[in-house]
Amino acid sequence: MLISLHDALAYAEEKNCAIAAVNTPTFEMLLAAIRTAERHRVPLILQHAEVHEPINTIENIGPAMVELARRSEVPLVVHVDHGESFDYVKRGFDVGFNSAMIDASVLPYEENLAVTREVVALANEYGYGVEAELGVMPGREDGRTEASAQALYTDPDRAESFVRDSGVTALACSFGTVHGLYRAEPHLNYDLIDTLRSRTGVPIVMHGGSGLSASEYRDCIRRGVRKINYYTYADKAAFEAAQQHVAENPDTFTFSPLTVAAAAAVEENLDELVRVLYGL
Repeated sequence: MLISLHDALAYAEEKNCAIAAVNTPTFEMLLAAIRTAERHRVPLILQHAEVHEPINTIENIGPAMVELARRSEVPLVVHVDHGESFDYVKRGFDVGFNSAMIDASVLPYEENLAVTREVVALANEYGYGVEAELGVMPGREDGRTEASAQALYTDPDRAESFVRDSGVTALACSFGTVHGLYRAEPHLNYDLIDTLRSRTGVPIVMHGGSGLSASEYRDCIRRGVRKINYYTYADKAAFEAAQQHVAENPDTFTFSPLTVAAAAAVEENLDELVRVLYGL
């Protein structure tokens, strides 16, 4: 069933957990994410990021995401992730997405605020929630750029005024995580999460959620992180499973069996994530 971003975040607040927000640019990842949510009977956010357009356009994968979410017995949000413009967010809404993240974080503050306010106004017409980002994290959502440098931490003063003036539902912040693969130990600023949550009054979103330890996830959740984005390490697990299948079946000459192995690996990877984020 489809639920709103507001409802998903309210569930996380009530249960003192974080909602897994999984990018599903392929049908195999989409099915794996939904099966994981259904097995554990928890809400989950299905996402498609603009950077994944070369894999599947939002007009192609989006209707499948929406329809499968509607059919499911567990509560699911279908969310535009890292929409880089008003027009891309609207494309998501046009195919049935009921939540969005506008990411204008690379722009100067005033321009970021202006674009975000425009998207919030659009979302309000539908009754949808909006996530925005303040502070820039290294790496990309497609995992092609490996993580390395220290994040540019979100300024609490700017965050407070940004949330007040934009009306966003949740705020993605930089506090030490990065997009992509970790090449060194992450250095999370837990005190900054506390400050951002108290100053903004809205749920904090963690991007670059792949690659952290269970204790790091739980420490962030305890401090007010209520949505955790996840993709790279699930996609990596799918790739490694396909490689293993070929190695163990050298006579393989068709593609379809690789998708089965990949989907199973994603499901196993997400199963472990969900257990940690929801305290199961």
